[in-house]
Amino acid sequence: MTWVLYSTDGCHLCEDARALILANPNINELKEQDIIEDESLVEQYRYSIPVLCHEPSQQRINWPFDASQLEQFIESCAC
Repeated sequence: MTWVLYSTDGCHLCEDARALILANPNINELKEQDIIEDESLVEQYRYSIPVLCHEPSQQRINWPFDASQLEQFIESCAC
């Protein structure tokens, strides 16, 4: 798994981020992690979801971001 979207159910910002991420052809595998399932994730991301994480590098981008910013982030994660 390369990309993780930290989010939660009922979050309209998370839905917007998910749509933007899935529209990007460079992200072919996305895992979604509901922060409610883990107390430590709630503490870490409570006020910043949605957050997209590139697992190998542990780089993250917090919402809000647009398609151009997402593309720049993806390029910065390329190893």
